[in-house]
Amino acid sequence: MPYDPGLADRVCSALNRTTAFEQKKMFGGVAYMVNGKMCCGVVKQDLVLRLGAEGAASALARRHTRPMDFTGKPMKSMIYVEPAGTNSDEQLDEWIRIAVSFAHQMPAA
Repeated sequence: MPYDPGLADRVCSALNRTTAFEQKKMFGGVAYMVNGKMCCGVVKQDLVLRLGAEGAASALARRHTRPMDFTGKPMKSMIYVEPAGTNSDEQLDEWIRIAVSFAHQMPAA
Protein backbone atom coordinates (compact mmCIF):
# COMPACT_ATOMS: atom_id res chain seq x y z
CA MET A 1 0.00 0.00 0.00
CA PRO A 2 1.71 3.22 -1.15
CA TYR A 3 -0.52 5.37 1.05
CA ASP A 4 -3.44 5.00 3.44
CA PRO A 5 -6.61 5.63 1.38
CA GLY A 6 -8.66 6.17 4.54
CA LEU A 7 -6.37 8.97 5.72
CA ALA A 8 -6.35 10.42 2.20
CA ASP A 9 -10.17 10.53 2.22
CA ARG A 10 -10.14 12.23 5.62
CA VAL A 11 -7.61 14.81 4.39
CA CYS A 12 -9.80 15.53 1.34
CA SER A 13 -12.82 16.01 3.61
CA ALA A 14 -10.88 18.36 5.89
CA LEU A 15 -9.59 20.37 2.93
CA ASN A 16 -13.08 20.57 1.40
CA ARG A 17 -14.24 22.30 4.59
CA THR A 18 -11.37 24.80 4.33
CA THR A 19 -10.18 25.69 0.84
CA ALA A 20 -10.00 24.81 -2.86
CA PHE A 21 -7.30 22.26 -3.67
CA GLU A 22 -5.93 19.85 -6.28
CA GLN A 23 -4.80 16.28 -5.68
CA LYS A 24 -1.61 14.90 -7.29
CA LYS A 25 0.48 11.76 -6.98
CA MET A 26 3.75 12.66 -5.26
CA PHE A 27 6.38 11.12 -2.94
CA GLY A 28 4.99 7.64 -3.60
CA GLY A 29 1.74 8.87 -2.07
CA VAL A 30 -0.73 11.65 -2.68
CA ALA A 31 -0.22 15.39 -2.31
CA TYR A 32 -2.74 18.20 -2.02
CA MET A 33 -2.01 21.51 -3.69
CA VAL A 34 -3.38 24.87 -2.53
CA ASN A 35 -2.71 27.91 -4.73
CA GLY A 36 -0.60 25.64 -6.92
CA LYS A 37 1.77 24.82 -4.05
CA MET A 38 2.04 21.62 -2.06
CA CYS A 39 0.16 22.01 1.23
CA CYS A 40 -0.05 18.51 2.65
CA GLY A 41 -0.20 14.88 1.67
CA VAL A 42 -0.23 11.25 2.70
CA VAL A 43 2.75 8.90 2.41
CA LYS A 44 2.20 5.36 3.65
CA GLN A 45 0.29 5.93 6.90
CA ASP A 46 1.70 9.36 7.69
CA LEU A 47 0.30 12.82 7.12
CA VAL A 48 2.83 15.11 5.42
CA LEU A 49 2.62 18.84 6.09
CA ARG A 50 4.38 21.78 4.47
CA LEU A 51 4.71 24.39 7.18
CA GLY A 52 7.79 26.44 6.32
CA ALA A 53 10.98 26.30 8.35
CA GLU A 54 9.59 28.13 11.40
CA GLY A 55 6.26 26.32 11.37
CA ALA A 56 7.94 22.92 10.99
CA ALA A 57 10.38 23.64 13.83
CA SER A 58 7.47 24.61 16.07
CA ALA A 59 5.38 21.58 15.06
CA LEU A 60 8.26 19.19 15.76
CA ALA A 61 7.92 20.06 19.45
CA ARG A 62 4.54 18.29 19.39
CA ARG A 63 4.00 14.58 19.93
CA HIS A 64 3.75 12.17 16.99
CA THR A 65 5.81 14.33 14.60
CA ARG A 66 9.19 13.91 12.94
CA PRO A 67 11.08 15.69 10.17
CA MET A 68 10.26 14.65 6.64
CA ASP A 69 13.34 12.84 5.41
CA PHE A 70 12.03 11.30 2.22
CA THR A 71 15.38 11.71 0.45
CA GLY A 72 17.49 10.76 3.48
CA LYS A 73 18.08 14.44 4.24
CA PRO A 74 15.53 16.16 6.51
CA MET A 75 13.47 18.83 4.79
CA LYS A 76 13.36 21.89 7.03
CA SER A 77 9.93 23.04 5.88
CA MET A 78 8.07 19.71 6.01
CA ILE A 79 7.11 17.19 8.67
CA TYR A 80 5.46 13.80 9.05
CA VAL A 81 2.66 13.25 11.54
CA GLU A 82 2.27 9.59 12.48
CA PRO A 83 -1.19 7.97 12.74
CA ALA A 84 -1.48 8.54 16.51
CA GLY A 85 -1.35 12.29 15.80
CA THR A 86 -4.28 12.18 13.36
CA ASN A 87 -6.61 9.68 15.04
CA SER A 88 -9.38 12.16 15.70
CA ASP A 89 -10.99 14.49 13.18
CA GLU A 90 -10.15 17.38 15.52
CA GLN A 91 -6.44 16.53 15.41
CA LEU A 92 -6.45 16.18 11.64
CA ASP A 93 -8.46 19.38 11.15
CA GLU A 94 -6.00 21.34 13.27
CA TRP A 95 -3.01 20.09 11.26
CA ILE A 96 -4.79 20.84 7.98
CA ARG A 97 -5.71 24.37 9.13
CA ILE A 98 -2.06 25.07 9.96
CA ALA A 99 -0.84 23.78 6.57
CA VAL A 100 -3.56 25.63 4.64
CA SER A 101 -2.72 28.85 6.48
CA PHE A 102 0.92 28.48 5.42
CA ALA A 103 -0.09 27.65 1.82
CA HIS A 104 -2.20 30.83 1.63
CA GLN A 105 0.81 32.89 2.74
CA MET A 106 2.93 31.66 -0.20
CA PRO A 107 2.68 33.38 -3.57
CA ALA A 108 0.37 31.55 -5.99
CA ALA A 109 2.08 29.40 -8.61
